[in-house]
Amino acid sequence: MNSVFPYPVLFGDVGIDVASVSVDGAPLPYAQVSKTERTVALHRAGREQWSDATLSLTARLPGPELAEGPWTDVTCLAVVTEKATNARVATPLTHGRGGGWHGAITVFKGNHLRRATLTVHAVATVDGVAGRLIGSANQEWYIDVRESTPVRGHEIAVDEADFRDGPHDWLRPFQEAPWIVETSSDWPTVYLNSTGVEGLTAILNGPGASTAERVLRDMIASHVAQDAWTAVFHTAISDLDVDEDGTPVMPSGWRGDAVRSMLPDILPGRQLADALYDVNERRTRGFGWSQLQTAIQYAVGKRSCVSKHLTTAVRTVMHGERKAD
Repeated sequence: MNSVFPYPVLFGDVGIDVASVSVDGAPLPYAQVSKTERTVALHRAGREQWSDATLSLTARLPGPELAEGPWTDVTCLAVVTEKATNARVATPLTHGRGGGWHGAITVFKGNHLRRATLTVHAVATVDGVAGRLIGSANQEWYIDVRESTPVRGHEIAVDEADFRDGPHDWLRPFQEAPWIVETSSDWPTVYLNSTGVEGLTAILNGPGASTAERVLRDMIASHVAQDAWTAVFHTAISDLDVDEDGTPVMPSGWRGDAVRSMLPDILPGRQLADALYDVNERRTRGFGWSQLQTAIQYAVGKRSCVSKHLTTAVRTVMHGERKAD
């Protein structure tokens, strides 16, 4: 919590987890709730029309600190907001046994355009003033009403550009590529070539009226995500800062998010700091670096849901062939 608040606030961490999600009363498939990405994808092929989604939540507040601090009437609120529509919904959670706070919040599709943010706030009476904010979740969740895959796609910008005749001279050498990933700036960007493959941007931006169009769109998006994740991770670990004893320091911003997200799949069962040290040693000294590429490829494929979309595409083709016969 920021120290500029003119009253005492929580020092300990505040956390939030989504335990389960139901859409119009039906359970949302587990694959569309990603705790790694802290994202819920509410758009489903075959179930595009829905009214509301209910998220069951568990929040964690530093109990001993709450009990000993100068706060009274502590309340934990779950809050869903979206800047694009100015939507805001808040609901109180109930303090249960074991110190956790539990409850549910409902998201109405009509109130949101694309991606909403879910967080929790701790509110209390401080110095005789009620309703003061004393803590918020360290890591938010995202609720995407347009995506079928729970990935934090907002962290990578996507721009359409004419690689051949557009204003960006540096893109001209890549005019035959359908897209490229640029990670040298402060924010990673995927540039889609509007003149490279005819109809590419129309497929990606279209509603997918037919099953074939939806399958193709998801396959292309998965391929783009795969390239983006690969570029982002390699960029993030390519120039790590180290402390005085040579231990690599976790990068900040989107680079840190990428590293923290992928390391558990690249080196499973390792502490984050140990995994970062191992990856940096392999990269800088060369030993084991080539062998690690297989694990990186697996982690990238998992986040871009390549297997899921490939399975759907194969089933669609096979079903179409059986119908034709």
